[in-house]
Amino acid sequence: MSRGLDHIVHAVRDLDAAAALYRRLGFTVGAHNRHPWGTHNHLVQLPGFFIELLAVAEPEKLGADPFSALFGTFNRRFLQRHEGFSLLILESGDAGADADAFRAAGIRASDAISFEREGRRPDGGTVKVGFSLAFARDAKAPQAGFAACQQHYPENFWNPAFQQHPNTAAAVAGIVLVAENPSDHHIFLSAFVGERELLATSSGITVKTPRGEIQVMDRAAFRSHFGTAAPDVTGGARLAALRLAVRQPEVTRATLRAAGVAFADVMGRIVVAPERAMGATIAFEPA
Repeated sequence: MSRGLDHIVHAVRDLDAAAALYRRLGFTVGAHNRHPWGTHNHLVQLPGFFIELLAVAEPEKLGADPFSALFGTFNRRFLQRHEGFSLLILESGDAGADADAFRAAGIRASDAISFEREGRRPDGGTVKVGFSLAFARDAKAPQAGFAACQQHYPENFWNPAFQQHPNTAAAVAGIVLVAENPSDHHIFLSAFVGERELLATSSGITVKTPRGEIQVMDRAAFRSHFGTAAPDVTGGARLAALRLAVRQPEVTRATLRAAGVAFADVMGRIVVAPERAMGATIAFEPA
């Protein structure tokens, strides 16, 4: 079964600044949350997908537990080099089964690991949210993390009130990685998504998921499509861009102008470059 896009982690050094940035970009930003292993986050929800703004706020809490190693320490090391998109997470109906499927396909994977925390409703009330994740590794992308995430209380997590954004963002359209040789990641992505059919083009490779698509481009193709420099990939493939579908592009442009956020129109997309968005390329396109 194919796995759709679930969320992406935007790792930053200053979480308050990241929350302020996303509000200026026209998003509704959720509450400040804390993990027991020392990472803090804010979430930006879309239907079935969210952006996790994440900082390693209490590194002294990092330990030897799996979440510290696979999530907290991974992001701490990432942030020692740069800010930007650090992990791509797909949806899972059974994280344990996905871990088995990853290993059966010959890619490195963790066992399914679980945690729970309190979440907040729009009215300020608290609810329980819980997740199980199976982490996977692409040996040719050591600076990009991958996992499948199973939600145990989705009715407590997803909330339409958090999915209404002044910039009219309505859905995730895709995630873009940059690699020296996109075809090197064909086998990993096929196993990670659970989809045999990948499209190869002059720009790279694309795999369609039940929610959005994943593209891998080389640096020249990325610059052509987004009008900005690709991240440094000498150390392996990197998560580079988030594509979001918006209902009213003119409202998106007006929202960015009003907030003083510079953008460019490139190939039908409204693109906020990484130097404006804490290491990430964020692209808005017509829904």
